[in-house]
Amino acid sequence: MPARPAPETASPPAAATPMAFARVIAAAYQQHGQNPAAALKLAQITPARLQQSDARITARQMEVLSGIAMQELDDEALGAFSRKLPWGSYGMLARASLSAPNLGVALKRWCRHHALLADDIHLKLVTTGDSAAIQIEERADLGRHGPGAREFCLVHVLRNIHGLACWYIDSRIALQGARFPFPAPAHADAYALMFPGPLRFDAAQAEIRFDARYLALPLRRDEKALQHMLQRALPLMVLQYRRDRLLVQQVRQTLTAHPDQAHNADGVAALLNISARTLHRQLKEEGASLQELKDEVRCDRAKDLLYRSTRPVKQVAAAVGFTNEKSFTRAFRAWTGMSPGEFRKGLQG
Repeated sequence: MPARPAPETASPPAAATPMAFARVIAAAYQQHGQNPAAALKLAQITPARLQQSDARITARQMEVLSGIAMQELDDEALGAFSRKLPWGSYGMLARASLSAPNLGVALKRWCRHHALLADDIHLKLVTTGDSAAIQIEERADLGRHGPGAREFCLVHVLRNIHGLACWYIDSRIALQGARFPFPAPAHADAYALMFPGPLRFDAAQAEIRFDARYLALPLRRDEKALQHMLQRALPLMVLQYRRDRLLVQQVRQTLTAHPDQAHNADGVAALLNISARTLHRQLKEEGASLQELKDEVRCDRAKDLLYRSTRPVKQVAAAVGFTNEKSFTRAFRAWTGMSPGEFRKGLQG
């Protein structure tokens, strides 16, 4: 496995994870008749701090606490389900999908195999048009060990599968949205870090949604990479990948669908839920630039108008974003090697 992915944007606050999640883990210990004191001490969480309703912990503290708890309780679900998920269960799920030809097949396998381990929830991959979603259907009470347990379970599962999906294809998977079937909690601001993109609470069910084109991407991992990843799997849930293998396609689509809003880097970045700096950096990593993509989209649009309409060249120029016919003609010649008039005559001929 390559070096751990760096945060996609500026580092989040040092302590951004809600303490409420740590309290759920402590309650899981009590549910199993065990004492969480040693795990909390290793995670550097004091009993007094644990009870502070608005407190936060760092991603590293959450990783330490979760990892210890899963092993000591021998339950990777941390008490959420009616039966334990023994240590290594999620690694087994990841391995079972490793031979899939693409991400779509891998996620379907993962969801199907998860149902064999726990029937309290049912996960499914749903594709609607150009959008895909991983949805959770609740089939049992997920809040059996106290306040916040249901929330933590749904967040934990969705973060797990989203992180694994990114790892499978070695790519950031930008979320088009996330939904949760409970009211916005007091720590709702933390969700913007866990699920970047549009958020909705009080929804019918929990789900994350993303561009369906990710599903066609091939898996880029093997058994050796899996063994390495499983040594520290939890960071996958809290770190964003720098690279997005669909970014070039998404930028083209955005430029085409929203020409009025995507006339500069800030506009494009806002529509893609990333920063302008990140947009430029990731395009550079893919060997592209925003200006090149804008030119490609404008050229395609101009060709289409010249072919399908009888609009004067001046109107075509304005339609694709040029302030005058002369600059458009100069750009069109650079793109195609001929003037707009010559292009249209060639088509007619």
